[in-house]
Amino acid sequence: MPFVALIIGAVIVAADQIIKYFVSSNLQPIGSVSVIDNLLKFTYVENNGVAFGMFADMRWIFVALTSALLIAIIIVMFVKHPKGKMFYISAGLIIGGGIGNLIDRIFYGYVIDYISLSFFPPVCNFADYAITIGTILLIIYVLFFSNTFDNSEKVAKK
Repeated sequence: MPFVALIIGAVIVAADQIIKYFVSSNLQPIGSVSVIDNLLKFTYVENNGVAFGMFADMRWIFVALTSALLIAIIIVMFVKHPKGKMFYISAGLIIGGGIGNLIDRIFYGYVIDYISLSFFPPVCNFADYAITIGTILLIIYVLFFSNTFDNSEKVAKK
């Protein structure tokens, strides 16, 4: 199953980088395009911070933290072999989104954002949404489907 997560991650990275290429080529010159009035707009933004542009100009700290987190997830996948497809799907989404944004940070010094929703002010990108969905699925997996918080075996063995 770890290889499934890596395949999901690779697909997310490819999709993210292809979308960002078209956004840079076509949207950057014009800045913004309304797709669905009063709901969805594509707006070119160079984000040199993290979520919501916080902690700007800390590029190499973000590169190091993202790399460490991605390595930790990959190690858990291959060493611990968690049970459950949801873990590997969530890991794939997080890995793919993380690598997609990591590529931007390393090569450009910023992350290319472009998705602007009227009810959610920060401009985000495909990788951000993959990370967010992956994180939500991972939380659901840990809370409801894993035995992370189950102490019954430990108590029964004593």
